[in-house]
Amino acid sequence: MRVLLLGGTAEARELAERLHPDVDIVSSLAGRVPDPALPVGSLRIGGFGGVEGLRDWLSGNDITAVVDATHPFAATITAHAAVACAELGLPHLVLHRPSWDPAGATVVGSDTEAAEVVAAKGYSRIFLTTGRSGVAAFLRSDAWFLIRVVTPPDPEVLPPHHEVLLSRGPYDHDSESELLARHRIDALVTKNSGGPMTQAKLDAARTLDVAVIMIDRPPLPAGIRVVDSVLKAAEWVAVLKYRD
Repeated sequence: MRVLLLGGTAEARELAERLHPDVDIVSSLAGRVPDPALPVGSLRIGGFGGVEGLRDWLSGNDITAVVDATHPFAATITAHAAVACAELGLPHLVLHRPSWDPAGATVVGSDTEAAEVVAAKGYSRIFLTTGRSGVAAFLRSDAWFLIRVVTPPDPEVLPPHHEVLLSRGPYDHDSESELLARHRIDALVTKNSGGPMTQAKLDAARTLDVAVIMIDRPPLPAGIRVVDSVLKAAEWVAVLKYRD
């Protein structure tokens, strides 16, 4: 049994550690983050070249199952994996971490909609935590932005008034509260990424009565098997291994 683990998340690393060395795991990272946290076991970095490239790679590397533990907003690779696995008849599982409770937040469908809310509400000091790909939507905003990212955004997409904070979680309530207060933040813009590593920013925003604008997750492909924890994903792989 050889499993392709589409990773790049804390859950993917935890799953690889649980399964190694009893299962032959190949973890795949997109390669967009320099110096990423690496899982145990075999590793490949880079894209596959669409559905056809992924299908050919799965066939050429004797993969018998795929676990997709990518970020909830990595919609393209999730869609490609669903199609490729269906075409090849491979067992396929998505490990989809639970989303955050959006209670009290303004929920929007995209970065562009989030920028429209910021402008319409007249927020002036924004804590932007949507990742480097989400910065461009705010290019023409007059607000000031504290932009927290792992990888620096391209300079040409940065808004006129900003500070870039390079940082990687986990974060705690006290430090997030201090950050919001020190920068006099009046609105937090975030994706509904879910998980405990960065939830503290939401708790801090609610404590300080900072407005929250939350970008909703893209839908998952229809008809796929989904679990919400590393333990359930490990159990799914164990059942396949037993049957194999």
